[in-house]
Amino acid sequence: MDLPVIGNAQAAGGCASGGCGSAPDALAHLPDHIRLKVQDHPCYSEEAHHYFARMHVAVAPACNIQCNYCNRKYDCANESRPGVVSELLSPDHAIRKVLAVAAAIPQMTVLGIAGPGDPLANPSRTFETFRQLSEKAPDIKLCLSTNGLRLPEFADEIAKHNIDHVTITINCLDPRVGAQIYPWIFWNKRRIRGEEGAAILIAQQQMGLEMLVARGVLVKVNSVMIPGVNDQHLKEVSRVVKAKGAFLHNVMPLIAEAEHGTYYGLMGQDSPTSAELQALQDECAGDMAMMRHCRQCRADAVGLLGEDRGAEFTLDKIADMDLDYGAAMAKRKEVREALVEQMAAKRGAPSTQPAMAELAPVGTRPVLMAVAAKNGLVGEHFGHAREFLVYEAAPEGVRFIGHRKVDLYCGGLDSCGEGDAEPESILDKTIAALSGCEAVLCSKVGFEPWGRLEAAGIAPNGEHALEPIEEAVTAVYREMLAAGKLAKPVAARKRA
Repeated sequence: MDLPVIGNAQAAGGCASGGCGSAPDALAHLPDHIRLKVQDHPCYSEEAHHYFARMHVAVAPACNIQCNYCNRKYDCANESRPGVVSELLSPDHAIRKVLAVAAAIPQMTVLGIAGPGDPLANPSRTFETFRQLSEKAPDIKLCLSTNGLRLPEFADEIAKHNIDHVTITINCLDPRVGAQIYPWIFWNKRRIRGEEGAAILIAQQQMGLEMLVARGVLVKVNSVMIPGVNDQHLKEVSRVVKAKGAFLHNVMPLIAEAEHGTYYGLMGQDSPTSAELQALQDECAGDMAMMRHCRQCRADAVGLLGEDRGAEFTLDKIADMDLDYGAAMAKRKEVREALVEQMAAKRGAPSTQPAMAELAPVGTRPVLMAVAAKNGLVGEHFGHAREFLVYEAAPEGVRFIGHRKVDLYCGGLDSCGEGDAEPESILDKTIAALSGCEAVLCSKVGFEPWGRLEAAGIAPNGEHALEPIEEAVTAVYREMLAAGKLAKPVAARKRA
C-alpha cells in the first residue's frame, strides 16, 4: 500500500488554521520524500505525536562538554528530563530491547540515541547500535541528538547508516553568551574553558549543520531558553539555523529546580514562565518552523510523547521474551499504514461549521485552553493527568501552544477529588500550572477540583469527552463567543 503524503497545508501536523505545532507553511517547499520522513515521526510532527511512539536507548554515557543546565543521573526512575536513565545499555542489550519494544508497541516508529551523554562522544557504541538496527529492524527510523562538537567528524558516518533525522542543541552564536552556558569543552585531548571553548563549539555546530543538510539529513535544532542569558539571542539563532537549512526549531524551557543538582539550579537561575516561552516561540516562528510539543524526554524514554513505558522493558523483563521480529514487522507495517490513513482522513474531512472568523466580531480575543489529552482526544480524567496540552483558540483557528506538566492529583479511583485525592498542595500546584488558561477540557472532573478551578477563573468542562482535541476546543470557543465572553477590553482594542 502506498502511504498517503501529508499535503502542503498540513505537513508535519499543522491545524487547518495553519498554527498547530510545526508551522505548515514553512514545510510547503519540502519534496514528497522528505514529508514522508516526517509524517510518522512523533518528535518532528505535532500531528504524529498523538499516534506514533518513540524510543531512546541509553548507550552513550560519556560527554565532551559541560552545560550549566545538565546533571546526568544514571539511576533515577522518577525524573523525566534529558540526561536521566535507569539502565545503561551495551549495543547488544539495546538491540534486544528495541526489538522487544517494537514488537509490543507496533506504533513505535522512531529509535533515537540521545545520551545520557553525547552519542558522538561515544562513537563506537553509537554506530554499532545503529549498524545492528539497520540490519535487524530496517522499518524503524533512526535518530541522533548531539551537542555538535564532533559532528563534522561524523557527518559521513551518519549518512552511511541512513540516520535521516539529527537534532543539534544550539544555544547561542556568540561565544560571550556561550561562556555563560558551557563551563568547558573537551577538545583535542584537553579541556578548554570560557569563550575560547564556546567559540570552538559554536563553529563545530554550524559546520556540522551545513554538512548534514548537504547530505540530505533532516536537521532539527534544540535550544534551551535561559532567562537573562540567551532568551533574546535565540531569535538570531532561529534566523541563522533556518538560513543554513535546519528544518525545525525547538525552543525548550530551562529546567532549573535545585533538587536536580545542576549549576543553574543550585545558583537560583530562573526558568522561563509559560507565557515567556510562548512569546519567544512566537517571535522565532516568524523565521522558523517551531516545535511546541517537546516533552524534554529522558535518555531512555519509551512510548508516546507524554508517557513513559520504560519500566515495562527493563533488561530482566525482556530476557526471556521469545521474539519473532519478522512477524512483528508485518504487524507494525499494518498498524503504521492504518494510522497514516487515519491521519489523512481526519485531515481531509470537511468542516461542517462556518469558520470562526465569520462569526467573531472585530476585537474578539484569543483564549488559552488546557486539555487532558490521550491519543489526540479529550480522553483523560482531570485527576489522572500528568500533563495538560495547551491550545490557543482565536477567530483565525486553533493552534497548539505547548504542554504543562503536573503531579498526579488522583489516587486512581473514579471518585477522584472526593476523598481519594493527594494532599491539597498538589491541586494548588496543578491550578498554578494552568495559569493563563480560561478553560480545562477533561473526560471527567471531580467535585473538589471543579470548585477550585472555577474559583481560580478556569472553567472546567467535561462535555467533550473522547472528541478530537481541535474540534472540542473549537466548540468551547464558539460557546464562549455565543455567550459574549470574548470581546477585548476597550483599552486593549485601542492599543491594538
